[in-house]
Amino acid sequence: MTIAVLLLPLLVPWAAPPLARRVLDRCPPVLALWTLTASAVLLAGGTVAALGTLALTGLLKIPAFAALGDLVHPLRTPSLLLILPLAAVATGLLTVGALALGLSLVRQTAGLRSARAEAGRGPTAGDLCVVDSPRADAYALPGRPHRIVVTTAMLRSLDAAEREALFAHERAHNAGGHHYFLAGAELAAHCHPALRPVREAVRLAAERAADEAAASTVGDRRLTARAIARAALATTSRPVPHPPVTPAATTGPVPRRVAALLAPVRRTPRAAALWIAALLTTCAALSCAVAMTGVFDIHQDIEVAQGEVGH
Repeated sequence: MTIAVLLLPLLVPWAAPPLARRVLDRCPPVLALWTLTASAVLLAGGTVAALGTLALTGLLKIPAFAALGDLVHPLRTPSLLLILPLAAVATGLLTVGALALGLSLVRQTAGLRSARAEAGRGPTAGDLCVVDSPRADAYALPGRPHRIVVTTAMLRSLDAAEREALFAHERAHNAGGHHYFLAGAELAAHCHPALRPVREAVRLAAERAADEAAASTVGDRRLTARAIARAALATTSRPVPHPPVTPAATTGPVPRRVAALLAPVRRTPRAAALWIAALLTTCAALSCAVAMTGVFDIHQDIEVAQGEVGH
């Protein structure tokens, strides 16, 4: 096993943010959403596999852990002056990441419970829940059953046609399962700091996908753009924080989304867009594959050290 094999999956994610921006700019929203989320998850998986392998390799160089692993021969590794510091750093990064992810899960779970409890107190009409509140807000609430939550202040901020566009946007989030994409991006962002901008790109892609679906449902892109802009203006004075997995029409750079709705529609993906999406996905898949190669190599070395196979 070479250290370079395990360091590569830790370096490749730094190339993801600029590629993610290109995917957002050039790919249709649904393609961008799938590409960005899949790439983030693959890159995160490669990161965790590489860090875990480095940490395990260092631990097995310590006599007490080597005895627990039933090692009868020394584990073949690079110099202790190199592997032990790397293993210590890897262990620290894994610990910090796990703690941050745990705290995020606790906050998100509490936020979802609070949102669902609030939605349960208001009147419902099908999947629509109306909450009496002076704060303008609207969001898609995942779970069973799916809910669209909107406050009375938001309803007063929009006319009838704009409300329908807003509801279509939020229903598109639930119909597209966008909370799964957001959850995957949130998980990946806690595995590598370079994936945090990719998480924001996934959020924007989810909003753009819902924007396009809403425009198709109501049959008016200009109306959809106006509804999103007015909803965002209504929430700027007192924005309401949401759990990351509850998408809302006012999320992300609203002027950019409005401009995209008012721009001419791209009927088919351009070849360049498909190549960029393929490049990002391929880099992520290769990074994950390299990390798994490192895992396989250390597994083989452990078997040799345990005397199960010959040197």
